[in-house]
Amino acid sequence: MTTASGRWAVSGRFPIRDVSLYAEIVGQGHPVVLMHGGPSADHWTLAPLRRCADQFTMILYDHRCNGRSVGVPVSSMTWDNLTADADALREKLGFEQWAVLGHSFGGHVALEYALRFPGKLSHLILLDTGGDAHWARQNAAEVMEKRGYSAEKAQLVRRWFTGDFERSEYYRILTSIGSAYYSRNPVLGVARDLADGGWRGKVRPEAHIFAGRHLLKDWTVMDRLGEIAVPTLVMSGRDDFVFPPECQEELAAGIPHARLRIIDHAGHSPHSEQPTETRRALRDFLSAT
Repeated sequence: MTTASGRWAVSGRFPIRDVSLYAEIVGQGHPVVLMHGGPSADHWTLAPLRRCADQFTMILYDHRCNGRSVGVPVSSMTWDNLTADADALREKLGFEQWAVLGHSFGGHVALEYALRFPGKLSHLILLDTGGDAHWARQNAAEVMEKRGYSAEKAQLVRRWFTGDFERSEYYRILTSIGSAYYSRNPVLGVARDLADGGWRGKVRPEAHIFAGRHLLKDWTVMDRLGEIAVPTLVMSGRDDFVFPPECQEELAAGIPHARLRIIDHAGHSPHSEQPTETRRALRDFLSAT
């Protein structure tokens, strides 16, 4: 629902196609949909960006089989369904176009969406993501070892991004490799994430395992990046081990006229470690274009 001033304030499950998508819509102004990472995480991982609701309508939702979205088996988590869900949500909310921001795995969904529904997005913001699955599945472990992590942790990273583990191992592996996601003090990073609402998050390990074993195997859109015609911002933390700066340079070079922004003193989630700078970059980009 919207208030008399046109400001959105609504949350809950929305019946979309064959799934019940959980979404929160807050703010006013040009709509910006936030596609969260993981998979297995939910929209609360992007909570620091909610503060842009004073200038934009922020739509945060959980992908099917993630977070609080329910109603379908994990095997339905395909690119066709993930992108069609997003566009059906856009239509249900009554937006002709919206800006699309995707973080990590959500960036993969955002790229697929931009290629499948080119007339429905006004802007594309790619946050710590890549156009090819090999960066996470193969390169991340090598980056870990170069940064001084043990061979054992590098092997856990390989298993993590290929889904080569059982559900019961999810938290143990995440705890073991979790510090690599942050640029500096991981304890401070986790505390900040929790303070921003991360304690509300709902984790679905089966989504991560399925994506690693099936959805992301051999995935790439690098040969189609030239088709993207909307204003695009590629943004990343300089210390991200999953999608490092060379990945961002490759991604930005493939998209016509894309802007590249590397944020210092940030790892895989600059919106968490450097929230003010990340929000400023987002506001500047959307306002300028």
